[in-house]
Amino acid sequence: MDTYLEQLNEPQRAAVLQKDGPMIIIAGAGSGKTRVLTYRIAHLMQKGVDAFNILSLTFTNKAAREMKERIANVVGHSEAKNLWMGTFHSVFARILRAEADKLGYPSNFTIYDTQDAVRLITAIIKELKLDKDRYKPKQVLSRISSFKNSLITVRAYFNNSDLQEADLQASRPKMGDIYKEYVDRCFKSGAMDFDDLLLRTNELLARFPEVLAKYQDRFRYIMVDEYQDTNHSQYIIVRALADRFQNICVVGDDSQSIYSFRGANINNILNFQRDYPDVKTFKLEQNYRSSDNIVRAANSVIDKNKTKLDKEVWTANDSGEKIKVMRSISDGEEGRFVAQSIWENQMNHQLTNDDFAILYRTNAQSRAIEDALRKKDIQYKIYGGISFYQRKEIKDLLSYLRLLINPNDEEALKRIINYPARGIGATTIDKLTIAANHYKKSIFDIIRNLDKVDIKINSGTKNKLENFLVMMQRLQIEAQKKNAFEVADLVVKQTQLVRDLQKDGTPEGINKVENVQELLNGIKDFITDKIETGEDASLTAFLEDVALATDFDSEKDDTPRVSLMTIHLSKGLEYPYVYIVGLEESLFPSAMSMNTRSELEEERRLFYVALTRAEKVAYLTYAQTRYRWGKLTDGEASRFIEEIDDEFLEYLAPKIPEPAANRFIDASLFDDTPKKIRFEKPIHKKRKEFLSKKEKPAFSPDKGNLKKVGSLSPKAGTFDGTIAVGNLVEHNRFGTGKVIGLEGKGPNKKAEIEFGTAGKKKLLLQFAKLKVIG
Repeated sequence: MDTYLEQLNEPQRAAVLQKDGPMIIIAGAGSGKTRVLTYRIAHLMQKGVDAFNILSLTFTNKAAREMKERIANVVGHSEAKNLWMGTFHSVFARILRAEADKLGYPSNFTIYDTQDAVRLITAIIKELKLDKDRYKPKQVLSRISSFKNSLITVRAYFNNSDLQEADLQASRPKMGDIYKEYVDRCFKSGAMDFDDLLLRTNELLARFPEVLAKYQDRFRYIMVDEYQDTNHSQYIIVRALADRFQNICVVGDDSQSIYSFRGANINNILNFQRDYPDVKTFKLEQNYRSSDNIVRAANSVIDKNKTKLDKEVWTANDSGEKIKVMRSISDGEEGRFVAQSIWENQMNHQLTNDDFAILYRTNAQSRAIEDALRKKDIQYKIYGGISFYQRKEIKDLLSYLRLLINPNDEEALKRIINYPARGIGATTIDKLTIAANHYKKSIFDIIRNLDKVDIKINSGTKNKLENFLVMMQRLQIEAQKKNAFEVADLVVKQTQLVRDLQKDGTPEGINKVENVQELLNGIKDFITDKIETGEDASLTAFLEDVALATDFDSEKDDTPRVSLMTIHLSKGLEYPYVYIVGLEESLFPSAMSMNTRSELEEERRLFYVALTRAEKVAYLTYAQTRYRWGKLTDGEASRFIEEIDDEFLEYLAPKIPEPAANRFIDASLFDDTPKKIRFEKPIHKKRKEFLSKKEKPAFSPDKGNLKKVGSLSPKAGTFDGTIAVGNLVEHNRFGTGKVIGLEGKGPNKKAEIEFGTAGKKKLLLQFAKLKVIG
């Protein structure tokens, strides 16, 4: 037997040895699917199949390179180079280069990236004299992309009244005209965008039977990785190419189909057996990555999905630790718990930062986590993205705030003087800069004294500059009277920054709005903390804190770092310790993905992906309260926590007991209703961790004799509670702590408290809103 076959278990070996006919490999998380796909290609070549007759399609160039390298180790580098292996787009671009003349394109056609496409659409919208606020270029491109991936050509669009009616209802009646002009201009320029690489390949195979026959004969064995992520256009191409010999092997996991927002169609894998009645099915169900507890817990969740293929993932690994569930009082405390837990695990188990990953549903959640890690001096990296404070929309808002504090900050001024767009172009900014250098003044000073300096600017532009000046001066006056959060909130409203971001309805645009919201949350958290500790809560103090944060982010070395990323980006990765944060209803599952069963099931698959990234230990965390647009809102534990069988969980904070399901209410309580008994609707099991204001917070013993301390009299502003050294107290953000010292008198009285996750804090009692619990 070939040595590589000895490295496979029985189901893996069976899949590798299967040579002819349609086959599907249903590969559970961590089951070694890449190894099987790689060795199957190598085995075909070992058994005499010409490398030129094998087509292997992947979803990333990285995956293709790794697979080709592994194959080369078995069959040699020379033969491995002859494989047709790569992403859908790269392979089909190669075919189109060879056949482009049949479609009227030059063989050296240009491939437009997203920025090229957006610029062209922007120009078309301008030329058609359409409202740029109604026809946002990125939204238009996204719409055109969805057309192409669904094989809706311009002709098909104009023959489809439903599509036209949908665009009419969306106040975009000229969408078809833009689509037609965009396609015509691309053709005229000898250019294709990324979606064209699929659409034009479909056109090529459909219009020219001899071309289809040519590539059917060449690709006698076809393999597709991550088949659950294919869209309709990719599905049609693969079916067409495989139709002659039907030696098609697809590998995937329906439980990891998480890209419907990109057009992926889970039905492609669910219906594969219907498409090929003679299909042979192989199930890779042994997980080599994770502990038994993690594998079984993940199974217990994904079993709740109704739309799925039949499989039971298992592992021979040790049972491992139970999945740890942590309920935090706030998102700030959640971040501090994660940072403290990482630090303790490192100390107790001799681990390094790169043993840890923190996964979240949205990028905006990284802010509280980053702040907590930074304060613990734990190095981290934002995987597949940039640090929170380095994101454009965050830097834009911070530039406004910097300019309020320091009007001479020219970098901040240049960044925001024309954002959101107010008609102050680059030429005007250049003239202002030259004048500022000539008079040795700041640009802001020049704008303040436009009538006193020698500068050639037309009256229209002068009016725009004066409007900008008035807005900034008004905000500067408010900045002297309001706290940092109030100022930032006012800036967002006055500049209409969020309104500008909301016009971009793409997922990226939504993320940017969430990021701005999260910055406001961070400012609110900052000033609350500073007021309670009697420290500087000014806008200047906040900007200094952020400057230190960005300095921390800019450090670049090879030091191991904790990985932070969205769950979508984590697919295919694995870490010994994984923290899944923000597990709250309407956050994860997302409020925007709970309207239909299919949306909710995709969210559940996303949670399954997150949990199965963990090799040894998984933490699930959620917050009872979370700042949203600067307001503290109540949070409820995600249903996904409830869907895990309790035998796999360890609650680090006491589990909130389930309220009685059948309670009675006497109708006589209501004067205008008949006196009879009514049943109250039973409380659904998934809601059993809902925390009302009357229920007990984490770490709390019996609180029959609760006393408020630190209450603030509305008039006198004096502390009227009692507290003593040794008291156990509870704080709405820092959790439970012990009073270890007192100092000061009257309204200046402070308590030094040792909190479990937040460490030592000195709090002004008149602002701290503490509760004595023991």
